[in-house]
Amino acid sequence: YDHAREAAVTYVLDPQARVLLDKAEASGRPEIHTLDVEPARALFGELAAAVAVEPPAVGDVTNRTIPGPAGDMPARVYRPVGGGTKLPILVYFHGGGWVVGNLESHDSVCRWLCARAGAVVVSVDYRLAPEHKFPAAVDDAYGAVCWVAENADALGGDARRLAVGGDSAGATLAT
Repeated sequence: YDHAREAAVTYVLDPQARVLLDKAEASGRPEIHTLDVEPARALFGELAAAVAVEPPAVGDVTNRTIPGPAGDMPARVYRPVGGGTKLPILVYFHGGGWVVGNLESHDSVCRWLCARAGAVVVSVDYRLAPEHKFPAAVDDAYGAVCWVAENADALGGDARRLAVGGDSAGATLAT
């Protein structure tokens, strides 16, 4: 490893990311990782609402529950405008470091994905730590993907065109 070369590298932060970081710093709010669970969840929800952009229109949004390994899990199903049947399906897991985040915090992201991809998006509210220890979230994610695959027709989707995704901790679940 060439430490001298590393020192000469210039890192450029995306301008939109810079705006978000500047706003967060200017807000005077504590860093989320310094807070207890409930205040961290509340702050995360506030921050998610503050940075949410107006998402494109979708055809339908339905809150429901789906069976999970420890009981019913909240989920939200997004269908694109013009819908139809046999659409691709994306099972989406929100980020939040395994501790924060929910269906609401990632609503605009899921609407955007649904509208832009023309796919059914199933957002899953998996169990969070610290109340639910590992592997609870992993078990929930696996159970949700299996349920969506088995129920793709009822969702207007095509189980042969099933994708799994997420951001941050949700991306780890998807993996």
